[in-house]
Amino acid sequence: MDRQRGTTGRARKLILGGAAVALLAGALVAGTGLSNAGESCAGLDTALRNNLTFIADQRANPDALAEARIANRQAVVDLIQQRRAAAGCTANVVADPVTPAPAEPTRAAPAESAPAEDAPAEGAPAEDAPAAGAPAEDAPAEDAPAASDGEVVCKGSTVTLFNEDAAPAASSGTFPVGTTLRVTNLDNNRSTTVRVTSPSGSCVLLNNAAFEQVREPGKFLVRRAVIERLS
Repeated sequence: MDRQRGTTGRARKLILGGAAVALLAGALVAGTGLSNAGESCAGLDTALRNNLTFIADQRANPDALAEARIANRQAVVDLIQQRRAAAGCTANVVADPVTPAPAEPTRAAPAESAPAEDAPAEGAPAEDAPAAGAPAEDAPAEDAPAASDGEVVCKGSTVTLFNEDAAPAASSGTFPVGTTLRVTNLDNNRSTTVRVTSPSGSCVLLNNAAFEQVREPGKFLVRRAVIERLS
């Protein structure tokens, strides 16, 4: 009888010990988000597609910094692929189609010494000419952003996104966590003000929510961006 009771006590201790280990493992998973089972293949696939599209776009429209950007994003792609493999994701993810930027048209030089047709007589004012000092009507606005109290940084940098389902935020390899940045897309004049919450290999990457505030429909890259450091 005593032997049976001792055996039962040891079994109960083993069961309780195993339960404690399971609870501890669950706490670590919840606290760190490192569980392979908790990885979302849909989220990983979207992040992979975005980064592959960014690389394809840089190769189709290279500039002086394209090679460095591609190397940085390839490292991100490799990390995502490792996480997809650990999570058992098997979808064949490819980049979205990209279109090379159209070449700027070459303006033809005016014919030399060609007289202007119906030119007004010398000394006569041109018809409908604006008064001196008056602004030309329908003059195109310049690309320069409106005056602001921020310091323009990372001139010439493009801006893209990283996959994070959170409030608008940014990651940066140039500015420390806690820095406040404003990103303006000159192609649609939309801006977002965000705080750096994590490090990255770029001047600034916007998370999903922040990128939605400045993006153009269907685009995963802001080519003409103004980045300002506010604090």
